[in-house]
Amino acid sequence: MAPPTYGRQLTYRIAINGYGRIGRSFLRALQEAGLSQQLAVVHINEPADLDSIVYLTRFDSTHGRFPGHVERHGAGLLIGDAPISVSHATQPQQVDWKAHGIDLLVECSGQYGHRAELDQFLQAGVARLLLSHPGHSASDVDATIVYGVNHGSLTGAERLVSNASCTTNAVVPILDFMNREFGVEQVFLSTLHSVMNDQPLVDGYHHSDLRRTRSAMQSLIPTSTGLARGVERLLPQLAGRVQAKAIRVPTLNVSAIDMVLHLNKNVSAATVNRLLADAAVGPWKKLIAYTEDPHASIDFNHDPHSAIVDGSQTLAAGDRLINLLVWFDNEWGFANRLIDVAQHWLAKTQD
Repeated sequence: MAPPTYGRQLTYRIAINGYGRIGRSFLRALQEAGLSQQLAVVHINEPADLDSIVYLTRFDSTHGRFPGHVERHGAGLLIGDAPISVSHATQPQQVDWKAHGIDLLVECSGQYGHRAELDQFLQAGVARLLLSHPGHSASDVDATIVYGVNHGSLTGAERLVSNASCTTNAVVPILDFMNREFGVEQVFLSTLHSVMNDQPLVDGYHHSDLRRTRSAMQSLIPTSTGLARGVERLLPQLAGRVQAKAIRVPTLNVSAIDMVLHLNKNVSAATVNRLLADAAVGPWKKLIAYTEDPHASIDFNHDPHSAIVDGSQTLAAGDRLINLLVWFDNEWGFANRLIDVAQHWLAKTQD
């Protein structure tokens, strides 16, 4: 189906599967960026009841009220004057995706990562699937993309593309930059990540990881992470050089990464800061920000950048050991990168 046009601007029909934190942020980010006609969400599949979907679209404890009119419209939503149909299926094949005439499905449920699972969407009529999470392995998707690093590799012929993870989107541009400038010998990554919905508010039988059975709001909780594997998938030149750990912290949103890098060249903290500050006002202005203000994490709530380097926290030990602190809004920044990848990928299909 050829997409309709508004003037010279192509308009694509988008669907969302899984309308949780990232799904709702994606729709809201389209609205705030003025892209809801170019990337028009026409269908949402979410098992929750419609009244809850409408309510949680209108009101959000983290990002505030929705920037526009939202109401129930028959069995679906009305955003402004744009109707969005809603289904409540629990399996990919239970939705007739082809009947909705969509150009791209954004998979935000996080439930599917193996090729056989993802193929169910294609078999049900999805032309292209963009994942808001990594595939279980590199071979489970046609490409894993971190916008600003390797989005140029998309050809338009792909059908299954992963947007990696929020943490990978924050880490990889910085590591890529540091490796090109100085050479990275080894890197340790410690993520301080806001709570997620796989954690309970009070202790309970909630997860096979026993630490995640503990109250999310009372403790710092170490948890497993695939960040090192994700970094090496995007930057294979660093294979075997990356170690990572993650700690969940009792905040609703905004996370940070403490990066310790052993470099191949002598360097000072001032030099690193100067180069990163220059990059943040150069070609990476949309993706990377730089600050030396005395920030707390809440200051970066609703920040669209992939990463914000806090130069006030940059340290050097000896000549080749550098410590960086990088902030990121793990919801809003990532939702904006989903938009970037969707736009670029769909544009490539017209080449």
